[in-house]
Amino acid sequence: MPKADIHPTWYSDAKVICNGEVVMTTGSTQPELHVDVWSGNHPFYTGTQKILDTEGRVDRFMRKYGMASTDNASGEAAVEAAKPEAEVQT
Repeated sequence: MPKADIHPTWYSDAKVICNGEVVMTTGSTQPELHVDVWSGNHPFYTGTQKILDTEGRVDRFMRKYGMASTDNASGEAAVEAAKPEAEVQT
């Protein structure tokens, strides 16, 4: 048996508020929860997140392991050389 009068009040319909709007309800020991970010406005969950490659790390990796993009001549030559003879049309 839990002891009486030592547990906080449980609010089963606590409101989660983001930017002045109630975005969801949940159970909590507080009647209102004010948050800055939730899954409805976070870039990762909304699909608006952009991966920045400011230092060229992806390009450097691709060059290092021979997976150069097809927009340069050496990449196209490597792709053509990798095709079987039957597929190469002259």
